[in-house]
Parts: sequence; structure tokens; C-alpha cells
Amino acid sequence: MIPRERVGWIVAALVAVLVLALAGCAVVKEVQKNEAADKEQLLAAAGFRVKLADTPQKLAHLQTLTQRKLISHERQGKVYYVYADALNCKCLYVGDEAAYQRFQQMQVERQIAAQQRMAAEMNYDAAMNWDMYGPWDPWW
Repeated sequence: MIPRERVGWIVAALVAVLVLALAGCAVVKEVQKNEAADKEQLLAAAGFRVKLADTPQKLAHLQTLTQRKLISHERQGKVYYVYADALNCKCLYVGDEAAYQRFQQMQVERQIAAQQRMAAEMNYDAAMNWDMYGPWDPWW
């Protein structure tokens, strides 16, 4: 049997673990939401058209589609690319081959820019000559 004094600590520890787990889930959802918003901005900039799920029937259909992934579909002999987001914007992005190619190019450009920014930051940090300021006091 667990002594009464320890029961309170155990309950407090369990509550703390639960709070941290819930906070972690919230952070993950927020990151996913931000990533979706970034992708949706690129889709729109590339020429994808936004179709809102503005009726219960459209929203129900939207929820049956693959979420937050660009999927190709053929309709009347033409290929279209579809991105469904039933959680955030409750909308569907639809683009043709030209819009898809622009989207791919924009993603590559964004990735290159991010790599260049990271390299510039690393070079800036490497250029800092910390030793010229003398020995460091660990407590400043």
C-alpha cells in the first residue's frame, strides 16, 4: 500500500505528465497548421484555384479526400492536381499541369533560399572571433 504522503506526489506527477503531453499535441497541431498554410500560399501563388467547401455536402465530400497531399486526378482526358484541407481552410485547391510545374519550381526555389540562408548564418557564426575578447567568465 502506498503511504498517503506519496499519493499526492504521484497524482501531481501524473497531472504534470498529462499537461505536458497535451501541450506537446497542441504544438504539433500548430506546426502542422502552419506548414499547411505555407503550402496553401504556394499553391495559390502557383495558380491553383481555391474551391471552398461552403455547404455541408461539399464539406462531407472534402473530408473523404486525401488530406494535405497533392494528388493527381484525371478528368475528361486532362490531368488535374488536387489538394484538400478539410481542417484549416475547409477548401480544395485545384490546378492543371502548368500550375503544378510552377508549384514544383517555387518549392525548389524556397528550399534553395532556406539552404542559402542557413549557410549565410553558419558563415556569420564562423566569422565571429570570440577569442579576441579574451577569456570568458561563465557567469557573465
